[in-house]
Amino acid sequence: MKLDLHIHSIYSDGSLSPEELVDTAIDLDISAISITDHDNILSYKHALSQAELRSKETEKEVIEIIPGVEINTLWKDYEVHILGYYMDLTSKPFLDLLAYQQHARADQTQKIVKKLNKEGINIKLEDISSLVIEGGSIGRPHIARAITNVGGARNIIDAYTKYINNNSPTYVKRKTVSPHEAVESIYEACGIPVIAHPGDIEIMDDLVKELISFGLRGIEAYHRKHSPAMVEYYFSMAEKYGLIVTGGSDYHGSAGNKKLVPGQNFVPGWVLGKLKEEKNRIEIASY
Repeated sequence: MKLDLHIHSIYSDGSLSPEELVDTAIDLDISAISITDHDNILSYKHALSQAELRSKETEKEVIEIIPGVEINTLWKDYEVHILGYYMDLTSKPFLDLLAYQQHARADQTQKIVKKLNKEGINIKLEDISSLVIEGGSIGRPHIARAITNVGGARNIIDAYTKYINNNSPTYVKRKTVSPHEAVESIYEACGIPVIAHPGDIEIMDDLVKELISFGLRGIEAYHRKHSPAMVEYYFSMAEKYGLIVTGGSDYHGSAGNKKLVPGQNFVPGWVLGKLKEEKNRIEIASY
């Protein structure tokens, strides 16, 4: 069984639509996927409809679509991403948190545009928002592309380097929620909160212990950036604290000449079973 529990679509910073992701995953013989867009869950209904359409064509279930999200948070100047699976997508507190995140993204973008204008980069908010699908999450990739489109940089990498890296004078930090709030919101929506790509988080060891009391239930041990030694380390950490492990490719699309595909890194099939067991445990505990 092939799994990919960390994929992005055009509803955040991915290059493929939810329908294209479903078709691609089926072609690659992937049994289950979760589209985990940044601060956004709109891809789920589209992916589910496409999966149902493909299943009708073959008269059998061809792929399982798991509700997912990746919430971008900040804690002590560190960026921490929290994955969520199997949330109640009608939960008002959870939807309110996503609405807050979307507002924060829009506010951040407006402030960056003003700073870019002062630096002589003649860019408008509409130049950025036009690159985002309706309802999608505005992010740095869209800002970088817009800067490049108006001639403010040679290419997207140049735009990142000059204008929107964390140390750039034209960059504005987003007023986002804490990882504690994200974990708690997902858990209270009967979802499974998982800390994403822990190899990127310098304060990982201390943070995990804090987040457990807020409802953290998993660690993304299997990730394309993680070496076998890192996978083993985070697997051991999960066992130590009674957490499950998850994994995915963190697929956004192919990069330059490098051909990337969903499911490109190994995730054991039993991971999905443990995820479902955890979902059942949370549901029972919520009664």
